[in-house]
Amino acid sequence: MAEETWWPTYSPILTFEQIRYMLDAIYSAEALQRTMENGSQTFIILHDERGPQGFASYGPKPGSADVIKLHKIYVLPDNHGKGYGKLLIDEVKKRTLALKINTLDLNVNRYNKAKSFYEKIGFQVIGEEDVPIGPYWMNDYIMRLQLEV
Repeated sequence: MAEETWWPTYSPILTFEQIRYMLDAIYSAEALQRTMENGSQTFIILHDERGPQGFASYGPKPGSADVIKLHKIYVLPDNHGKGYGKLLIDEVKKRTLALKINTLDLNVNRYNKAKSFYEKIGFQVIGEEDVPIGPYWMNDYIMRLQLEV
């Protein structure tokens, strides 16, 4: 699923080499297995009658006991506009509130069109951050959503 979502999402803003590196580093079977085993992120996979259509992962924001970070959220391109992304975020919000936490953060590349989706559902830019991934950098906005308790 990562292969199917990353290429259309990032090819307009990142080089082929950077996308390939990041997919291999973050989304290889081994990398995902390590992430799941270390317990730092919980994964949600959204299914419909055709099978998996999107996924999200979230976990405690490092250094912030009262913030959950949405680490990953992707929906297959054929499903954009169907509300699947909102369903995934709503599930993360529900689980965040169940932990008695009402702050949800995420990072989004400053040139990613998904920023407008996040703003539409209430996230606001609270800062910028340049994140090293191997020899590359992700130039991100930090966005925050305050959840209603």
